[in-house]
Parts: sequence; structure tokens; C-alpha cells
Amino acid sequence: MPVLDLIIFIVYMLGIVGFGISFSFRKRTSSDFTTGGGRLPAWAIGMSIFATFVSSISFLALPGNAYSGNWNGFVFSLSIPLAAWIAVKFFVPLYRKLKSESAYFYLEQRFVTWARIYASICYLLTQLARMGAIMYLLALPMNALLGWSIPMIIVITGISVVIYSMMGGIEAVIWTDTVQGILLIGGALACLFVIFFTIPGGVSEVFRIAEQSQKFSLGSFELDFTTSTFWMILVYGLFINLQNFGIDQSYVQRYLTAKTEDEAKKSTWLGSLLYLPVSFVFFFIGTALYAYYDAQPGLLPEGLTGDKVFPYFIVNQLPVGFTGLLIASIFAAGMSTVSTSINSSATVILSDHFSKYIHPNPSERLSLRVLKLSSLVMGLLSIVVGLAFNGVTSALDAWWALSSIFSGGILGLFLLGLLSKAKNPHAIFAVILGVLVIGWMSLSSVLVKSGMDESLANPLHTNMTIVMGTLTIFLVGFGLTALFNRKTS
Repeated sequence: MPVLDLIIFIVYMLGIVGFGISFSFRKRTSSDFTTGGGRLPAWAIGMSIFATFVSSISFLALPGNAYSGNWNGFVFSLSIPLAAWIAVKFFVPLYRKLKSESAYFYLEQRFVTWARIYASICYLLTQLARMGAIMYLLALPMNALLGWSIPMIIVITGISVVIYSMMGGIEAVIWTDTVQGILLIGGALACLFVIFFTIPGGVSEVFRIAEQSQKFSLGSFELDFTTSTFWMILVYGLFINLQNFGIDQSYVQRYLTAKTEDEAKKSTWLGSLLYLPVSFVFFFIGTALYAYYDAQPGLLPEGLTGDKVFPYFIVNQLPVGFTGLLIASIFAAGMSTVSTSINSSATVILSDHFSKYIHPNPSERLSLRVLKLSSLVMGLLSIVVGLAFNGVTSALDAWWALSSIFSGGILGLFLLGLLSKAKNPHAIFAVILGVLVIGWMSLSSVLVKSGMDESLANPLHTNMTIVMGTLTIFLVGFGLTALFNRKTS
């Protein structure tokens, strides 16, 4: 590795970890650790929301997705503005009014304790899967660059994030996210410009090859939910993003860090709308890489595809200095999301479990101790999950599948509480049925291989699991409520 690239990367790692740790020297309460005392500026919160969106899943998997296929995955980003509008209109005011550090406090108020426990456990499982996928993708470019083993890189980066997340709290997370968000935007744009200026034939050649190979296609517009069509990805993206804004602790917690409700709304718009053009850049990088190696086929080793193409380009085709910048950008993207997940998971453990069932009304000192210990435990577990990701064909597909399963349809439960007069028994029955639907859709392919009749297999695309689970819970609960209300009348 050239000395300049190594210096850039080391300076970034030491700088960001040191910056995060610096927040631990301030006198803080548990509220400071989880919500920053509600005094953070809207622009920084918005950058943090954006940086949470743009993980290494985006930085590496989106270009890999565009390189291997087309722009079908970009349709996911198109659903974000609608989800953000719903969040600003309904979700932000709701959580600001409740003034609870937990996103799942509302479910307990609307139903009873079981709903809060169920939703918080689903959230913790989702975050473990997400952090594992991110740390695995972080390891790919360093493995290509230095030859270090992927497991060792996962462990080192995981521990680095855990240190400042555990010590600095939400303020460290948001301010480091802000720095990292700026860095990853600069790194992505720098990479795109390098491709444009080094491909034989220039920018026009990128568009010619991409159009010839139908790389800009958004997928089939048939109303088909069994394959990855435009409509399937759009519906999936809308449900995932509604879940992010409506019931994801990572986002809800940020609504509470703002000074006012209007500031929280501004930060939500900034973070969500900034992701749209940046994800466009990531997909364009993947398409440009396809054109770059199609025009110069001898540059790419045979058999190298998918998520590993972009790291290979960074290591072998970028000028000295740019490689260090891009490696730092990838780490910025991943570390920002992992630190957010660690902090929000620790908040869930304290608010939804420890304070309710183990030690009600804990002291400030005990609360801070639990938050730090929970941060450490979740960070270490995420490292284990990251090691389990080693060797998957597509980290993006694996993450989308796991997020659908672990979501548990909690968005459906949330909407049921928000939009209906459902009683607790109706909600319980609806969730049980929703979990059965999610289990069947997730495991049907395995059951078919073990001898189950193929006619009983899930006919829909894997990503529709979260959609059908959510709709099952909401529609069944809504239907039971209407039915029993009519009988009562």
C-alpha cells in the first residue's frame, strides 16, 4: 500500500475514534447518552440520518448490484420521499409528544407489554444482521488492499466503532456521522470523476456501453411480485422506509435529539432527500465500472464479480491518494451506521428491558453503566454476525432477506395501533398469524428441498416477506376489530 494512502487511512481512523472519544470527557446523564439532551442542531441530525442510510451496504453493494445487473435497486430510493413525508406528517409529532426514549413505548401504551417486548426484540435482531453485513463489506477493500484476512479486519473495525460508541453516546454518534457523511459524499464523487477521466473514449463511452447493455433499466414494469420488477422493489422500499421512519429506534431517537419539533422535521427531510442523489451516484459508479472494464477487459481478473469489483477498482486503478480517500470513505459509511445501531440498541436494552423488568427506576450511574455494557455486548455480537457473513455471494441480497424476516411485521402492529381501534386480543391474533406468514414465506424454499409439495411454496419474491407480514397483521387486526364492533353494535 502506498505510504500516502496508508497515512490518509490511519489519520482518518485515529481522528474519528479520537473525536468520538472526546465526548466522553463531558459530564453526562443517561438522557445525554441517548438523546443528547435534546439540544443538537437540525443540520447535524439530518447528516446523521443520511449517514445511517448510507452504510457500506450502499457504498459497495449498490455499485456491485448495478455492475452485475441494472438500476432496478435504485427504485428502492424512489420510495424514500413518500416515506419521509408520512414521517414528517405523522411519526415525528407522535414521538415528540410521547417524549419516550424508546420507539416501542407507544406500542405498550396502545396495547400491552407484550407488544413492546416483541417489537424491541425484532429490532435488536435486525440491527445485529445489519451491523454484520456492514462490517463484512467494510472488510472487502482492506482484504484486497493489504491482504489481511477478512475475519481480522472485521474484528479490528468492530472494536474501533464500539470504543467511541460506548464512550461518547449519541452526541459522538451524530457528530462523527456528520464528518463521515461529508467524507463519503466526497469519496464517491471523486471515484466517479476518476472513471470518467480514465476510461478510453471518455464519458460518452460510459453511456454508449451502458445503453447497449441496458444497464440503466429500472426493471420490468409488469405488475408482477414474484420477481424483482419495478413495482415489487417500489412496494418493498416503501414498507422498509416506513418501518425505518415509523418504528426504527435509530430514527425515532434522532427525532428526540432536536431542539424543537420543527427542527426534527427539517432534519428528517434533509437526511432522507440527501440520500436520493447520493444513491444515484452509487448506482452510476456501478454502471460506469461495467463500462470501464468492458472497454478494457484485460484489467479485471476472470471470475471477479459483484461486491468485489468496486474494491478491486479502488485498489488497482485509482491514483495514489485517492485510494486512501476511498478506503476512508467506505469506513466512514460503515462506521456511521454501526455506531448508530450500537447506540440505539443499547437504548432499547435499557428502556425496554432493564428499566422495566430487572431494575425499575435505576440511578443515573447505573443507567450509564448499563448503556455502556449493552453497547459493548451488541458490538461484540455484531462482530460474530459479520464473521458469519464471510463468503456470501451478495451481501445486499442477504441483508434484504434477513431484514424482511427479522422485521417481524412490527410496522403492521404499529399501523394497527395508529389507524384503528383494535383491542389487545385482536392484535395478538393478528401478530401470530403475521409471524406464521413470515415464517412460511422465509422457509418455504428450504421446506420444498426437504420434501414439501412445491404447490405450497411461497410464489412471491423474497423481499415481499416484510410486505405480506405487515399487511397480514394490519388487515387481520383491522378486520377483527370491525367484525367485533359490528357484533357489539
